[in-house]
Amino acid sequence: MTGRPPAAFANRARRLADGLTVARALLGLPLILALSGGQAALAWWLLVLGGLSDALDGWLARRAGGGSEWGARLDPLTDKILIAAPLLWLGAQPAWPQQLPLWAVWLLLARELLISGWRAGASGGGPASLAGKGKTVLQFASLLLLLWPPGWQPGPEAVGHGLPMALHQLGWWLFWPSLLLALSSARGYLFSR
Repeated sequence: MTGRPPAAFANRARRLADGLTVARALLGLPLILALSGGQAALAWWLLVLGGLSDALDGWLARRAGGGSEWGARLDPLTDKILIAAPLLWLGAQPAWPQQLPLWAVWLLLARELLISGWRAGASGGGPASLAGKGKTVLQFASLLLLLWPPGWQPGPEAVGHGLPMALHQLGWWLFWPSLLLALSSARGYLFSR
């Protein structure tokens, strides 16, 4: 589509994008319940669904010529809700193959709350920077690998036994650059004025 989209299409696309944003916020609860109930595969798929809904609502907003101001403010907050649920769970699970240190989870969540507060006062909701978007992508990738269900392995158990552990370790290693990117992007947001 070139130029401005028709008004009716743009309004429908914005409403659908906002609906996907709200649905993503609601996914945090079933995700944490699935993790707490030992349903690792369900939790993994819920996280995938949340990531796909984030991509789709962004695409819809761009096709509409821009999202609603309400959606622009809510979208980053729902990402934080979806990411916070598994981060907190991973920080509290000494038996999970790759536990995240609680201090690192706290640091990341404190950054997210700080930036959410900054966005509340910013005009237009304070759109995400390139570093902020990169941080979100790294966090999703890290969480998908960290939450890879231990029973998912290719072929006979003897052949694929190491795959889940390797993926968990890769997710653990990806968490650290996502944390550094989160902190550096926070600095960029707060001192850009």
